[in-house]
Amino acid sequence: MISVTETEQKILGVYRDFGTESLSFRETLGRILAEDICADRDLPPYDRVTMDGIAIRYSEYASGMRSFRVAGIQAAGEKPLNIEEPGTCIEIMTGAAMPAAFDTVVRYEDIRIENGMVTIHYPEIKQKHNVHYRGSDKQKGCIVVQAGALITPAIIGIAASVGKSELMVKKMPRVAILSTGDELVDVKDTPNEWQIRRSNTYVLEGFLRKFGIRPDLFHITDQPEVIKAQLEKCLAAYDILLLSGGISMGKFDHLPEVLTSLGVDCLVHKVNQRPGKPFWFGAKVNGSVVFAFPGNPVSATLCMVRYGVPWLQKCLGHKSQSDFAVLDGEITFKPNMTWFQQVRLHYDASGVLTATPNTGNGSGDFSNLAESDAFMELPAEKEKFSRGVAYRIWRLN
Repeated sequence: MISVTETEQKILGVYRDFGTESLSFRETLGRILAEDICADRDLPPYDRVTMDGIAIRYSEYASGMRSFRVAGIQAAGEKPLNIEEPGTCIEIMTGAAMPAAFDTVVRYEDIRIENGMVTIHYPEIKQKHNVHYRGSDKQKGCIVVQAGALITPAIIGIAASVGKSELMVKKMPRVAILSTGDELVDVKDTPNEWQIRRSNTYVLEGFLRKFGIRPDLFHITDQPEVIKAQLEKCLAAYDILLLSGGISMGKFDHLPEVLTSLGVDCLVHKVNQRPGKPFWFGAKVNGSVVFAFPGNPVSATLCMVRYGVPWLQKCLGHKSQSDFAVLDGEITFKPNMTWFQQVRLHYDASGVLTATPNTGNGSGDFSNLAESDAFMELPAEKEKFSRGVAYRIWRLN
């Protein structure tokens, strides 16, 4: 067996670039931007008024003038008024282009209008107040959003504002999820007393859908020739294979042997951890990458969030960082293995993220995951884990 740290290093050492593709900007939410977004004109593109009110010449206000004659009204989207008569102002609306003859906007809240005359009663007017000047954010040609950014609703809005109706994004990999085991039946079927419905497949699919990946799903029986034929097809057609079951020491666990015979180099098999000890990982040279998870539901889920998700994040360009929480409980685990404890997360009164142990009935107790927020990684070198100590966590959502 190898350690969790060594397993992580081996997996992250296998990198795949799935290329790029151009999509409508409206379809790119959650994708990774593969090009810089640049301003096609100054931002803002004109001296933009930021408050409803009146536009004045500050020099007149500074000279002591407090009353101005209203010489016009200008709405957003209208051509700026050209009024140069001294002692005048215009009513102007948020978003309008500031006329060249004026330089300061006073809010409606700070004035009184009677019989076409405006009186300013606010004593602290400053020059250029309430005007967002042209190019003060970005100038034409400047990068507004750098390649590598995770596209958010805000970035979609920025793309629209600079006329980018198509965006180049990181391409999603082609993924196949394969479950194995003669005891597994379809969700719609009624299992007999010695069968169970397939569930790992849909858990793995759920994690992929969070990235925008739509995998193809297959089920294969525990027959070596059937397994080999299906895997051979999938290795030729998909970038990533996620397998569930068939990797332990049982007489019907044929996957490791079959994968090796098909040219997949085994990089990891059996990790010094619980749950998920039988985990298998391998790759073809410049070809498909294979994650083979244990059949136990909790083990499969843990291995996906600990190894599969971080690898995908690296390949797709997602920026990630280590996540920690403070243990809110006492745990004893004597085997010299890394223990992944299911925990519920919450913030205490000081704003510290804490993790309360959520005990279950082992790696087959899938229902316990519904009440857990993360796995807490407890190192192999220790047996007792005390309240108040921070450890790394791997979130389930």
